[in-house]
Amino acid sequence: MDELQFTEKAKQMVADYCNKMNIIDEYKVTPELIYVVWACKTLQNNKTLLSTNAPDGRYYEVTYNGDKQEFYFDAYIKEHNQLIK
Repeated sequence: MDELQFTEKAKQMVADYCNKMNIIDEYKVTPELIYVVWACKTLQNNKTLLSTNAPDGRYYEVTYNGDKQEFYFDAYIKEHNQLIK
């Protein structure tokens, strides 16, 4: 699976999750509304962090294990942010 295929699949997974869980009440989430925060490909494995413009503090992690051809999907909510000097 190349990086573009993986990114498209990951965005679709996030959109499906948001719509299933009714995360954003105002509208249906489409893959075009999801953006990649960070992505990495190492050998046959891919990982990306994604988010939406919704002000809900959520972000999503999608990992592809190329050896097993499995996807792992995680959803997170930022719980705390503090500046420490």
